[in-house]
Amino acid sequence: MRIRLALVDKDPNYLSRIAKAFNAKYSDKIQMYTFTDYDNAIAETSSIRIDVFVVNSSFDVDFSALPKKCGFAYLVDSNGIATLNGQKTICKFQRIDLVYRQILNVYSENSEIVSKAINENKHCKVIAFTAVSGGIGNSSMAAACALRFASKGKKVIYINLEKFSATEIFFDAEGQFSMSDIIFALKSKKSNVYMKLESFVRLDSRGVYFLPKPKIALDMVEFKSDEILSLISEITNVGDYDYIIIDTEFKLSDEFMELCDEFDSIVFIGDGSEVSNSKMQSVVNSLLVLEKNNDITIVPKISLIYNKFSNKTSRYFDNPNIQNIGGAPRYDNATTRQVVEQLSRMGMLDRLS
Repeated sequence: MRIRLALVDKDPNYLSRIAKAFNAKYSDKIQMYTFTDYDNAIAETSSIRIDVFVVNSSFDVDFSALPKKCGFAYLVDSNGIATLNGQKTICKFQRIDLVYRQILNVYSENSEIVSKAINENKHCKVIAFTAVSGGIGNSSMAAACALRFASKGKKVIYINLEKFSATEIFFDAEGQFSMSDIIFALKSKKSNVYMKLESFVRLDSRGVYFLPKPKIALDMVEFKSDEILSLISEITNVGDYDYIIIDTEFKLSDEFMELCDEFDSIVFIGDGSEVSNSKMQSVVNSLLVLEKNNDITIVPKISLIYNKFSNKTSRYFDNPNIQNIGGAPRYDNATTRQVVEQLSRMGMLDRLS
């Protein structure tokens, strides 16, 4: 399926350049029609089912003349203009991949295509990283696992579900949308989330796909388990991810247990301290009771990785129900990214694949 795009701008050189860029990179996804005159664009596309109309803000637009069920955006000169006359905007002076994502976002608001038509991707594995103690590097280990798998040629997406996400510390890429936009799309149920995903997802230079942190942390509080499961399902249905790495806080709540029941693997991070091991034992005991009472399967999925392990003060957690994957020492005098890079080189993470 190719999106039919009508692009109207007074500069023929710009239209030529952007058409050439789209043909080089997205010829299989975008069929572009370019015009320097708005009236000609309306007349010439009257017999074509245009999916998205993008018009330079210098033109007077008669919205009644636009095709029905057609997405619309103004083409503007600055990224600082989010909307114009109540309509979405696309900045003309940015990388072609960012323009493409914004076009997808406009298209998805009007698309009637549903993701249920896509066959479920059976090989995509969902691995959740969590911890019962704070400050022991759960997020660092989750990011390291994503990097490790990406370095092996796997397509991996990292999703941080913590209220106070630090995704930007681990991964970086340009993009307009945040986790807040994703949550809104899932809650509204008006737009096609499957189509929006490609515009939401960003790609780190080291090969890890990721969802950016929300605009404000409060948005994550409103992100409910059924919406999270819907997001995971949509990503799985895209069909080409090998791993979804979930970075999340641990909670003994019904909602969180519902999520855990759907994860393929659950990796707890501990430091082997007396406090950490004691909390881990309490978690296992509680989960065994919940499994029995609620007909769910969680404990068999759990494995344990040690981080900041000390030979002097740390001890291995001894429980027949839990698999110990391995451990990593404390890395002093290193930045968070340097620590994550070091962790990603550890072969123990391959045991999760």
